[in-house]
Amino acid sequence: MTRRVIDCGGRPLDISRPAVMGILNITPDSFSDGGDFVARDDALARARAMVAEGADIIDIGGESTRPGAEDVPVDEELARVVPVVEALAGELPVPLSVDTTKPEVMRAVAGAGAGLINDVMALQRPGAVVAAADTGLPVCLMHMQGTPRNMQRDPHYDDIVDDVARFLRERVDACVAGGVPRERLILDPGFGFGKRHEHNAGLLRRLAELTGGDLPVLVGLSRKSFIGELVDRPPKERVAGSIAAAVLAAAAGARIIRVHDVAATVDALKVVNSVAAPDDGVPEAANG
Repeated sequence: MTRRVIDCGGRPLDISRPAVMGILNITPDSFSDGGDFVARDDALARARAMVAEGADIIDIGGESTRPGAEDVPVDEELARVVPVVEALAGELPVPLSVDTTKPEVMRAVAGAGAGLINDVMALQRPGAVVAAADTGLPVCLMHMQGTPRNMQRDPHYDDIVDDVARFLRERVDACVAGGVPRERLILDPGFGFGKRHEHNAGLLRRLAELTGGDLPVLVGLSRKSFIGELVDRPPKERVAGSIAAAVLAAAAGARIIRVHDVAATVDALKVVNSVAAPDDGVPEAANG
């Protein structure tokens, strides 16, 4: 497969094979690991552990986007995220992503050493497109119907894949018009964000329809309620179900897989890679 690399603030992210994005939530209320890594030392230790397990990139979040989540003030999000980014940027060999919707946070983390902006609102906040353009960093644009506070109240789609694809095309056009080069954009269909079980299942079943374009697709299915409904387990016991979903997503063409359980996902993707590219010789690990 042709090698493809995303320049994340001067650090390369190789997506010629599905890359593993390790989740680092420094929040008290995230659905799966809220409160586990709020303390700075705990957050740094978790990031180091995920890199040791094979993570290609670490995604740092200072505001929960679980269903019903309340907005976090800018100053509080900055206080959570910036010190962790500063510490890890000078230490880790992999790029850092920051999961945020706020223009002020985007600018601050870019200055602190982040290499990618991961925005669940697809740069729809006022000033977000300009801020993202000014950072010069790649940006992941995610589909969400509604906001975290209300997204699960009554989501409706005429055709889940067509509707998501249309939204993402419109956001790409808006970002390019606002100064973010197309080649810096990544797409995320937003599993679990304003979607019922049947919507998530339909997206995963037809994911190849979204991954066939020129922009890479990121997926985040790890430990989500969609998995929980199928396996009937609480979030931290959904590892096997999450791995199955990650394998399906990678086989369908997703280039970045966002996960809590890095080591298990890396192992699973080694198998995917060896089957997907049988003529490449020795199978490559998910982290290159």
